Amino acid sequence: MDDRSGGGGAAAGGGGGGGGNDREGCGVVDPVAALGPVGPPGRTGYLPGLLLTAGAVTDLFDGARWPWFGWAGLLAVSALYAAVVTRDLSPPRYAGRGLLWLLAAQAALTTVLALVYGDTWVFLFMMAALACGTALPTVPLVGALIVLGGAAGVIAGHRGDALWLPMVSGYGTFISGVMVSALLGLNETVRELRRTREELALAAVDRERLRFARDLHDLLGHSMSVIVVKAEAVRRLAPRDAAAAAAQAADIEEVGRRSLTEIREAVSGYREDGLTRELERAVPALEGAGIAVSVRRSGPPVPARAEAVLGWVVREAVTNVLRHSGAASAELSVEHADGTVRVTVADDGGGGPAPGGGPREGRRDGPRERRGGGHGLAGLGERLALAGGRLESGTLPGGGFRVVAELPVADGEALLP
Repeated sequence: MDDRSGGGGAAAGGGGGGGGNDREGCGVVDPVAALGPVGPPGRTGYLPGLLLTAGAVTDLFDGARWPWFGWAGLLAVSALYAAVVTRDLSPPRYAGRGLLWLLAAQAALTTVLALVYGDTWVFLFMMAALACGTALPTVPLVGALIVLGGAAGVIAGHRGDALWLPMVSGYGTFISGVMVSALLGLNETVRELRRTREELALAAVDRERLRFARDLHDLLGHSMSVIVVKAEAVRRLAPRDAAAAAAQAADIEEVGRRSLTEIREAVSGYREDGLTRELERAVPALEGAGIAVSVRRSGPPVPARAEAVLGWVVREAVTNVLRHSGAASAELSVEHADGTVRVTVADDGGGGPAPGGGPREGRRDGPRERRGGGHGLAGLGERLALAGGRLESGTLPGGGFRVVAELPVADGEALLP
């Protein structure tokens, strides 16, 4: 159960194990499937850029000079463009040395064709810009687009073509490369965000499963401890006091029924028992085990959210007193002052058998177990840490064991996330 128990972690361990199938079995929608497929852009996504050759094709059909050269050059430029844009564009997509040679060859051949034919052949620079946008990082891309856009504008203006062509060619070339690079960058960002969303969704599912496992572990540990103590009392009392043994057996029945209700509430997420209720339950449980108990409270009422967290502290600490202390007396105190609630559970036990009876079955007694590295106090420490509090535990100089939990509160409410 805790630092004094070597076992009791089966519920927590079982709750934390498993894989994706367990999530589906619990009725949790698989977040990965819910997000839908996420992949790199299609390899044919930028092939429509070949439509920029339409003007050159029309020019060749209209009887441009050296048609064989024009057709060969146009096919070569198109092949180079297709080779660049149909590769895998998922990260890392930036150019290696071989890809840089393809881009350089496309830019050089585009320049030659534009110088020879002019007019709409200048639009081939936009194809080169699109190819660069898929392959170059930001800084090299800007430099390449300035060169390509400038070359398109200068060639169009030098040939004395229509006045609008230099401006459209230069600006269109530059903006084409920028837009392709921006779209690919946006695609990569969206994919990264989706991947992060998957991880957060899985983490949320795991946190909820851990919370439920911790609750179930604490609930069952406390209830089973009370049932074991009372069953021992029934065994001792049955030979000499049947009425008292029957009363203890009735208590066992009541604890069992209450445990079933608590487990159902924990599964539904509606468990609301807090500090006050746990203190009320602790007194008869300890007294039934032959442990004298005193409860002290001071300060204003504890806020509801703080009560919920500190209730687990009392439950777990009392369970450990019942199971592992062998104490004759225990003291529970709640102090609320200066914006902090302090809960203390102390006993005078030494890890031996319970008063008035033999060693409890399944016990691992002794000081070492009382200081061991169990699961209960570790779980309480996690609860309090999430709420901004802290937990201390250890043996007392004169013998016994003490658990102290402190939780800050402000404006009448616990400092919970």
